[in-house]
Amino acid sequence: MSSLEAAAGYKPSRTLPIWAEVKRQASRRRTQLALGFMVVLPLIVLGAFEFGNTGGGDDDGDGGGAFSSIADLATSGGLNFALFCLAVSAGFLLVVVVALFFGDTVASEASWGSLRYLLAIPVPRARLLGVKLTVAGLYSLLALFTLVGTGLLIGTLRYGWGPLGSSIAAELPPAEGLLRLLGIVAYLAATLLVVAGLAFLLSVLTDAALGAVGGAVMLCILSNILNEIEALGDLRKLLPTYYNDAWRGLLSTPIQTDELAQGTISAIVYATIFWGLAFYRFTRKDITS
Repeated sequence: MSSLEAAAGYKPSRTLPIWAEVKRQASRRRTQLALGFMVVLPLIVLGAFEFGNTGGGDDDGDGGGAFSSIADLATSGGLNFALFCLAVSAGFLLVVVVALFFGDTVASEASWGSLRYLLAIPVPRARLLGVKLTVAGLYSLLALFTLVGTGLLIGTLRYGWGPLGSSIAAELPPAEGLLRLLGIVAYLAATLLVVAGLAFLLSVLTDAALGAVGGAVMLCILSNILNEIEALGDLRKLLPTYYNDAWRGLLSTPIQTDELAQGTISAIVYATIFWGLAFYRFTRKDITS
């Protein structure tokens, strides 16, 4: 037993309480802006639909595929409006928000010069990472549910409560549609674990928070670009973003579960590898900032 462990009243589990970190992160401007934008985005989308309906713009229906069909149904009810807000955010906005919460968490402490003082309290390194990881995950989930909840509320108030529409299956009753929407939220949360793991690893490797956040976003964009190259064939299935659009299987009847399961497993595996590397590196590196 070390001298620290033998010190009267010292318990590693009591250092850096999760609730203290939650309050600390809540006071930061980036947290407030990120969560605030999750509320503002559905209002912007609503304004765009209202302006479009009165602006006389014509839609020739030439493109957009499945995404366009979701837009066509967005004004038919609160469930469809919330689904549209989620669909337009999944590819980039949510990636940036999750990368911000996870990529900024350790690197920002290093850039401020406070990381070494946290460890000198002393907070065990593994506990510090565990608390940072947990709080970042909580805020990421809060952002995701804030977006969906706001979209559902605004859409229902403006367009009413109705079935969940789909271009690939019959309309789903409101109760079942709500469950499908929650399933889509859960699947997107699972796929975003890849972004969370990558951003967290980069946050441990660098002292620049912007580098960790931007690096995670850029690597995800690179994966999406490679995913569009059909010449890669089955190699694309190894890309962390290959199954990102598998949530559309929840809109079909019956539900297409194969890619949902594969996408969830892929995301968990990638996130576990990234987080494992982060813990391995952080518990062995010299902290000088």
